[in-house]
Amino acid sequence: MDETLTMLKDLAEAPGVPGQESAVRRVMRRYLEPLSEIMVDNLGSVIGRKAGAAEGPKVMIAGHLDEIGFMVTRITDEGFLKFQTLGGWWEQVMLAQRVEVYTRQGPLIGLIGSKPPHILSPEERNKVVDRKTMFIDIGASSRAEAESWGVRPGDAVVPVGPFAQMRNPDMLMAKAWDNRFGCALVIETLRRLGEGGHPNVVYGVGTVQEEVGLRGAATTTNLIAPDIGIALDTGIAGDMPGVGPDEAAGKVGGGPVLLIYDGSMIAHTGLRNLLLDVAEAEGIPVQFDKMPGGGTDAGRMHIFGGGVPSIVLGIAVRYIHTHTAIMHRRDFDQSVDLLAALIRRLDAETVRQLKAGE
Repeated sequence: MDETLTMLKDLAEAPGVPGQESAVRRVMRRYLEPLSEIMVDNLGSVIGRKAGAAEGPKVMIAGHLDEIGFMVTRITDEGFLKFQTLGGWWEQVMLAQRVEVYTRQGPLIGLIGSKPPHILSPEERNKVVDRKTMFIDIGASSRAEAESWGVRPGDAVVPVGPFAQMRNPDMLMAKAWDNRFGCALVIETLRRLGEGGHPNVVYGVGTVQEEVGLRGAATTTNLIAPDIGIALDTGIAGDMPGVGPDEAAGKVGGGPVLLIYDGSMIAHTGLRNLLLDVAEAEGIPVQFDKMPGGGTDAGRMHIFGGGVPSIVLGIAVRYIHTHTAIMHRRDFDQSVDLLAALIRRLDAETVRQLKAGE
């Protein structure tokens, strides 16, 4: 694997559910340290500050560290674990999936279980299994045994989904593409900007707790006070059976995705137009999509202070919010090209015009 694939693998495989992102934060920080000055907030977000023009506008680009997962809430007398979902899950993708429970003594392998279909009534078989009836089996025979292994309520539970290149090596499979590729885009963009300079100060951010309310985006935006906000997050791929273009328009391998609307923000018109002009000049294809049912870190960025012109740029990913997802390497590389070219256009006068709506 080349250096970029190694970085993507390191980020994707690190455990980091909302509120417990320390392992993935260490990985991102390790890659940021040679490229930038490091800052942190008090919740665990990490920020790489890279100055081009010292008095130039502040540009914030952010991917979120956290992935969807679970939290242990109770240990039954028989040693099974009851759990709380962290982030949006659909019950049908949860059953019979491997997980790791991260205790203070180390990780334990487990399985999300429920009653087998053989003993369900016909009526029960036709219903989606309620997550409240599910449990995690770690192979313990009692609560005392589970506790002796270090399990406690509040422990993080992380999906198992190792990184792999598929038969087409540009198709990359792993857990947590939502949103570890965004963290990787931050790192690669800062590296690229170091090669040619930029007329601003760039803050490359890995935020915490995006999946449970965009919380790290709020704290880091308050810390940075940016002039421009760019959230790097997942587009929902629509190039699969049963999905129509009005449901999800992005195609894997089709280029970066500009999210024109989501449940937390409408893309800033001037910044959107500038990105499209840059993409055309650079020969980079751009896809458009909307996501009315979710939000992104830009939802917090754009309402800071008197307002921050913001957009969401992403990559189309198949099977987000499951244990394993698929993205395309070319989309990643083109997104780095586009981000670096856009940031180099964000000089003081351009940012002034964007903020003034000119």
